Amino acid sequence: GTRSVASFDEDATTMGVEAARSAVERSTVVPESLWFSTVAVPYLDKTNATTIHAALRLGSHVAAFDANGSVKSAVGALHAALSMDAPSLVVSSDLRSGLPGSTDESAGGDGAAALLVGSSSQGVLLAEYIARGTATEEFLDRWRTPGDNRSKLWEERFGETRYAALAPTAWAAALTQAGLQASDVDHLVVAGTHDRANTSVARSLGVRTEAFVDSLAATVGNTGAAHPALLLASALESATPNQVIALVVLADGVEVMLFRTTDALASYEPRRTVAAQVNSVGAITYGRFLAWRGMLTVEPPRRPEPSRPSATATGRSREWKFGFVGSVNDEGEVHMPPSRLDSERRAMADAHGTIVTYTLDKLSYSLNPPVVFAVVDFDHGGRLPIELTDVDAAEVAIGGRVEMTFRKLFTADGVHNYFWKARPIRGEHEENGAS
Repeated sequence: GTRSVASFDEDATTMGVEAARSAVERSTVVPESLWFSTVAVPYLDKTNATTIHAALRLGSHVAAFDANGSVKSAVGALHAALSMDAPSLVVSSDLRSGLPGSTDESAGGDGAAALLVGSSSQGVLLAEYIARGTATEEFLDRWRTPGDNRSKLWEERFGETRYAALAPTAWAAALTQAGLQASDVDHLVVAGTHDRANTSVARSLGVRTEAFVDSLAATVGNTGAAHPALLLASALESATPNQVIALVVLADGVEVMLFRTTDALASYEPRRTVAAQVNSVGAITYGRFLAWRGMLTVEPPRRPEPSRPSATATGRSREWKFGFVGSVNDEGEVHMPPSRLDSERRAMADAHGTIVTYTLDKLSYSLNPPVVFAVVDFDHGGRLPIELTDVDAAEVAIGGRVEMTFRKLFTADGVHNYFWKARPIRGEHEENGAS
């Protein structure tokens, strides 16, 4: 099998931005709150959700909250959003690691998912939230202390028995609230970090096996806090109207959520399906993976350390740095970065571009050398020299088509320097002309 790996310039926040962009791109609904959940938090004390908020160019009236620290935080954020009257964007993201050679390392995966939540009066619903059941209990199954780079686990059978005992209570409560039987469930998603418990609980719920949604264990791995929303998105892509989807999350208890798909699902086309992303894979060496994860010390650059980004300078250029917003003058010329003399602003994050020239820098330090810089001409105006990512230097060519992606340039003095990079447009995403 394979597992998904976040690139050297990605973290939970940058992956969350990508998932959130996909969720809101084709929707006319503007969320009034943003919830972000992860176990791999880039910042403590500082709110990570505000970076996603800025990258999405949401208004200052939109609240941004973190719900971080545990795998269960993600389903808690989803429950909170579903309980609100206003539309909300729920983003979950995670990077799963373990010691070299461990099961956590091989079975884990990195990923993010985003769900736009609201009522039918606020926009078109793809699925209606119809019921919930819960069973909470304190027991020690998996834990990690702050600063530790790996999780610790108790004996597997103990966790399995606790989840198996709690699942019937939450499952029965949800079915009773919805007035359904187990046989009415068309798609069953069971997510949690205890794979053995996931399997045994799924088999115990009375749902036919053909309704089981692929856990993506053989292709993506277990993405921790992001996995419930990721599998729910995958289930929605294969579902048809008027079907029941059950989401069962095993994390320090059992949470069950039931959804019924609507007629709108028949005409919905996601920006990029989960299946398309799984099939659009690239390989990296194990040594490079360990270096990206900080498990393998590599030769540092013989150059001065970068200075930490200035908070005041970042604040002045917030629209450009996080939102990738350019400007347009009276002659229709696009300026990047934006000019203070131009009255019109133009969002460029969704624009595609063409490489007009490029260079390979083998001297600059990078965890993925060489650094590739290119001059990109954007469709409908604008030219910018910018770093490329997710690219094989041998495959870069003049005329290549690129899109923008939010990444981390470097970290200095604990401050993450986020900005945008360009990456090649590949596969189905390119053929469909999506942006």
